[in-house]
Amino acid sequence: MNPIYAAMGTTIFEAMSARARASGAINLGQGFPDGTGPQAVLKAAADALTQRSNQYPPMAGIPELRQAVANHYARHQGLNLSPDEVVVTSGATEALAAALLALISPGDEVICFQPLYDAYVPLIERAGGVPRFVALQPPEWRITAEALEAALSDRTRLVLFNNPLNPAATMASAEELALLADFCVANDLIAVCDEVWEHVTFDGARHLPLIGFPGMRERTVKIGSAGKIFALTGWKVGWMCAAPELLRGLAKAHQFLTFTTPPNLQWAVAEGLNTQDDWVQAARHNFQRSRDRLKTGLEKLGLVTLPSAATYFLSIDLTASGIAQDDVDFCNHLLDTVGVAAIPVSAFYAQDAVTNVVRLCFAKEDATIDGALERMAKLRETVG
Repeated sequence: MNPIYAAMGTTIFEAMSARARASGAINLGQGFPDGTGPQAVLKAAADALTQRSNQYPPMAGIPELRQAVANHYARHQGLNLSPDEVVVTSGATEALAAALLALISPGDEVICFQPLYDAYVPLIERAGGVPRFVALQPPEWRITAEALEAALSDRTRLVLFNNPLNPAATMASAEELALLADFCVANDLIAVCDEVWEHVTFDGARHLPLIGFPGMRERTVKIGSAGKIFALTGWKVGWMCAAPELLRGLAKAHQFLTFTTPPNLQWAVAEGLNTQDDWVQAARHNFQRSRDRLKTGLEKLGLVTLPSAATYFLSIDLTASGIAQDDVDFCNHLLDTVGVAAIPVSAFYAQDAVTNVVRLCFAKEDATIDGALERMAKLRETVG
């Protein structure tokens, strides 16, 4: 077996979810929401199965979905994308894999920001690249010019950038984005931007895509996810957007990974992007309400939380909460003793991990959140 994969264990998400299922714990670990998603999108998928073709769609995606993606970003982010600058993929992770395989040559270095999605490092290494890490620190998790320069070498070719940043539940500021854009332009780097959480933002904040900053239009790969936009994580429909010269190479990698994506889901996502802006806005408000419900409940238990500007996640600062355990021990204790599954944020680091932050998913029904809080009320009896 390839040594990169042979040395890997089961992902922390699957491991904690399996333990939660086996023990009957409430799962606030893996990031999937309760609920069924927008009914109009589900109906469009069901109708397409019986009323449209189920044979291979075009490799780059059905034209209607590619146009819908371009129109969606024009409305919401002011981007002027052509449908010919969009390739549909089987989820955002496939888009990431295609982009990295297409853009990395052996020995190329890729700057990544920790904490990071756990697929990044094995994908970079399998493509022959070398990850170089910028470690972000709580509670601000901010990018600095000094950290970027320290990660740079004459072999740096790419920046892999997740914004909003999943494990930290934060959004890069306009100043940080401008800094990163200037850094990419000055050093002739391509930015691969994992922006799947772009619509799950709170408190009136608006996502700013790096591709829209000066100098970045021709050197950015923008990756999105219908699963996150419509809370349908199991559908695995994503896309990558880039200027034609970049996209041609990305499409060649995509055609030898999944080649295409189920056509009925593509039709349904096109329907959703064209008609469900109100549902997306309402979902954002509902997620924010759930965030606030969990935050209030945790604070009543004496647990200190970090800011959550986006995503489905809220984190506990163990040190500030007066808990001496590290995040792994705390999560094991929480699951085994209290019956709630969470994720240690140290799992999102390849090196020099932060070990005092624990991540919880709040994209749940009120009863699930309240049940978890009721169980967690026993924490102070069992942990110091």
